[in-house]
Amino acid sequence: MKTRSPRKKLLIEYVWIMIGSILVGLAFNIFFLPARLAAGGVSGISTILYEMYGIEPAFIQWLINIPLFFIGLLLLGKDFSLKTLVGTFFVPLTIWLTAGIPSTIDNPLLSAIYGGIMLGVGLGIVYRGNGSTGGLATVAQIVKKFTGLSSGYAQLLVDGLVVIASAIVFNLELALFAMMAIFVTSKVIDFVQLQTSQSKLVLIITDNEERIQTIIKEEIDRGLTKVRSVGGFANQEKTMILCVVEQSEAIYLKKILREEDPQAFVVFLNASEILGRGFSLAKSN
Repeated sequence: MKTRSPRKKLLIEYVWIMIGSILVGLAFNIFFLPARLAAGGVSGISTILYEMYGIEPAFIQWLINIPLFFIGLLLLGKDFSLKTLVGTFFVPLTIWLTAGIPSTIDNPLLSAIYGGIMLGVGLGIVYRGNGSTGGLATVAQIVKKFTGLSSGYAQLLVDGLVVIASAIVFNLELALFAMMAIFVTSKVIDFVQLQTSQSKLVLIITDNEERIQTIIKEEIDRGLTKVRSVGGFANQEKTMILCVVEQSEAIYLKKILREEDPQAFVVFLNASEILGRGFSLAKSN
């Protein structure tokens, strides 16, 4: 397979960041702002201030994001780049350009779900472009640096403060829906960023390694790895076979293993992302 040149790869990453930022802005205008859901971050702050003072959300986000970018650049250095600035600029720009876009969903629960999905897809695409939308993610990284908290806990702390503020300005019900949106967003980000698939990692401990190897290589057409292992109970040497298969192949393999080697110990695990020949790369001829 041909490899992309560094310049082309960088260009593609910037395109991903812009597309993802546009989706983030649309999620805010179509779902979160009309439903008054302050789902964390600078967008949540702008939702609260819009409700209280009627200030245009895009301007609030610019006013907060731009200084945060330079603070992050000063305190975190290499963790921030032009890519972060692109995301920081494009999200409020999208919100400003699409202000007043009609929303057909009145139910805040549906807004939390649909908005969380669109926001998660947008952020996932931005992260796949090795970018960031800045905002309170910058604050979370600063908190992490000076407190020693993990990234997840730091982000949860920062977003949690925004949700608590929304409970005071709006009500507890809308704050709950906002938390639901944050949860949905996090799951969708993982799905997009990790390219979660239906692939399965199969671990097989067997005494009949040659037969199992033949089935995997010839009938399923997958590669495998054999690992010598020692059983903890009988202290006997065994062979553990590792292979990755698609969902349909896993079903077939399970059926064959039950028929051919019912004594084998088999574990099927979900595989989030597979890199290598036959999955992210084409199979060899």
